[in-house]
Amino acid sequence: KMAADIFPRKKPANSSSTTVQQYHQQNLSNNNLIPAPNWQGLYPTIRERNAVMFNNDLMADVHFVVGPPGGTQRLPGHKYVLAVGSSVFHAMFYGELAEDKDEIRIPDVDPAAFLAMLKYIYCDEIDLAADTVLATLYAAKKYIVPHLARACVNFLETSLSAKNACVLLSQSCLFEEPDLTQRCWEVIDAQAELALKSEGFCDIDFQTLESILRRETLNAKEIVVFEAALNWAEVECQRQDLALSIENKRKVLGKALYLIRIPTMALDDFANGAAQSGVLTLNETNDIFLWYTAAKKPELQFVSKARKGLVPQRCHRFQSCAYRSNQWRYRGRCDSIQFAVDKRVFIAGFGLYGSSCGSAEYSAKIELKRQGVVLGQNLSKYFSDGSSSTFPVWFEYPVQIEPDTFYTASVILDGNELSYFGQEGMTEVQCGKVTVQFQCSSDSTNGTGVQGGQIPELIFYA
Repeated sequence: KMAADIFPRKKPANSSSTTVQQYHQQNLSNNNLIPAPNWQGLYPTIRERNAVMFNNDLMADVHFVVGPPGGTQRLPGHKYVLAVGSSVFHAMFYGELAEDKDEIRIPDVDPAAFLAMLKYIYCDEIDLAADTVLATLYAAKKYIVPHLARACVNFLETSLSAKNACVLLSQSCLFEEPDLTQRCWEVIDAQAELALKSEGFCDIDFQTLESILRRETLNAKEIVVFEAALNWAEVECQRQDLALSIENKRKVLGKALYLIRIPTMALDDFANGAAQSGVLTLNETNDIFLWYTAAKKPELQFVSKARKGLVPQRCHRFQSCAYRSNQWRYRGRCDSIQFAVDKRVFIAGFGLYGSSCGSAEYSAKIELKRQGVVLGQNLSKYFSDGSSSTFPVWFEYPVQIEPDTFYTASVILDGNELSYFGQEGMTEVQCGKVTVQFQCSSDSTNGTGVQGGQIPELIFYA
């Protein structure tokens, strides 16, 4: 966010705003035209006049050769402006050990990221992009530009998802950003299987791999953890120019292999997956089979205690439930409700009412949408025992829910029996540290609303 947004400036008269935009666009490509006479008079504020100097050779007293060999870019700078914006530049140009160099080589910073930092220093503008934000964060940290670094972290937190959480976890530890690290762990724990299957998982370093495999609250089947580790090992072999062999995969995994809790897999998963992968030795395979079947279990190097995972929370929105001789009936119509939360959560499924006329089976198509876009859906069956309890129906993967935005939860039930329905619905429910608000949905065609109906519970991780 620009300081100019906080302290609004008056637009200059006549067509100077067009000229400002013209100079700004030229400076992005370092393709400056000869400034017009008295160009200073076109800009009423010091901020605008400084902005003209961004990436401009005019009056430049230093140049930077930025980027690795073969991919460098020569960028102009003005020592005074840079020193005002960064203590590192101040020490470089005006400190006791300052060196009077006309050209400074910076091989470890991406040119686009360095330009983004210069744009902030000169123009008081933060211009971030998904493909360069990590490099910009590195530059901001290196040259101690804390407000830009904070903006980079905020950008990363906003764009955080299961697809990039593992990579960002690795980077957040490198950059010593504990808040971002915590946010990454929240996503990885709740959406573990999606995170482990993402392409980004294979790009993490060994230390991050170990920390994920060691994670007690990882919410994933152990066979998924095992397969993800093998995928990582395959890519790591390529990084180290090793042949793609079983032996080399095991070699690059090293002791991290024993962090996979293979003995806690379902027997079918082990027999059809890990046991036939070739990564385990014959003795390890035999010992694990004995672990499953023998009364006297052998000692194993693998961790044999199952992960705790995450405990789902349930937000119940009705104060009572009831049944009537002609309600609640299902004929392919939609029961729907809108909700919003005040903290990021991960919706794992819904709790639904079952039959009020004895035991019965229902087919349920559940769906979660935001502004008409489907974020998650699943078709499954559940069996109700005739009680007024709620019965969980799960999404294939938990769905990430951002705060302060309304989402639509919907279900289409198919069953011959009438069911219980909720009464005395609440518009706001406090569930642990999460506040959930409810409002009626226009998608609801079977009578469900805030005051009564189906979808009595949201099941989530927080």
